[in-house]
Amino acid sequence: MPKHGTSIRVQLPASPGAEPDGVAPPGAEPDGVAPPGAEPDGVAPPGAEPDGVALPDGVALPDGVALPDGVALPDGVALVTLEAGRGMPILSSGVLAELARACARLDADPTCRVAVFAGAGGRAFAIGADLDEFASETAIGLAASRRFDDWESIARMRVPTIGVVRGYALGGGLELALSCDMLVLGDDAKLGQPEIRLGLMPGAGGTQRLTRAIGRARAMELILSGRTIDAAEADRAGLATRVVPADEALDAGLALAETIAGMPPLAVRAATEAVRMAADVPLSVGVRHERELFYRLFGTEDKAEGIAAFRDKRQPRWRGR
Repeated sequence: MPKHGTSIRVQLPASPGAEPDGVAPPGAEPDGVAPPGAEPDGVAPPGAEPDGVALPDGVALPDGVALPDGVALPDGVALVTLEAGRGMPILSSGVLAELARACARLDADPTCRVAVFAGAGGRAFAIGADLDEFASETAIGLAASRRFDDWESIARMRVPTIGVVRGYALGGGLELALSCDMLVLGDDAKLGQPEIRLGLMPGAGGTQRLTRAIGRARAMELILSGRTIDAAEADRAGLATRVVPADEALDAGLALAETIAGMPPLAVRAATEAVRMAADVPLSVGVRHERELFYRLFGTEDKAEGIAAFRDKRQPRWRGR
């Protein structure tokens, strides 16, 4: 574990049980994929597994990543928690490497339809990069290390992602939260990019994602002043998907994830891809790609099922194909 005690804890999607109201479970497997719940040959999670939690075939936890206990997850929803042994979560290069491995494995897990990211407890999501590492770093060394590639691990996931923020999300912590598709903020959230106060600037996407989220004028002021904003101001600026009472934040994030996980997975991934593209390409390019994705969905079983269920006035049974 890093010296500051920050670690990544992963809870895998629940193995599908009884089908809710005619909806096929999120764990419907494509051909050749073993059902969830079987342990990979020769792979065991670090430490003792909590009761009732097992790894799906093909999913192994990275070194230093542990399974939490005590959190009940909806089908199809994975939870990744940033935990600090003391203080608040700090994003060292080692922690980010663990996070990248965990994200890659969850994205390859057919039972994972939505991933939720949160800080443990109520003090912080994460308070930024490891300044001890930065103190001795050089421009050439930092560029050569390519360690900033790991900051994009959440953004690279194909499944939709939800960040749940209580307490502080500062510097790299806010940049990591901004890489999520949606943000559920507790009303105690404090957000900021204070790097300017250290003679630096955001370097993990903050100047780009914050500007796209709240506009050039607001982003410029926050980045150049290093000012911290509360959840209410973040909501007014359009940064939050929703703001809820602090002690309800994780439950609200998981409830949103459960709703999305109950939707047809191919359509969810296509729509996620299209919305993400809107920030990166001209309107004409985005509309053209949206149309291509729309056309592809007409070749899926879920499209036929959705229309049939609507006509029959019944709940659809999504198959993910």
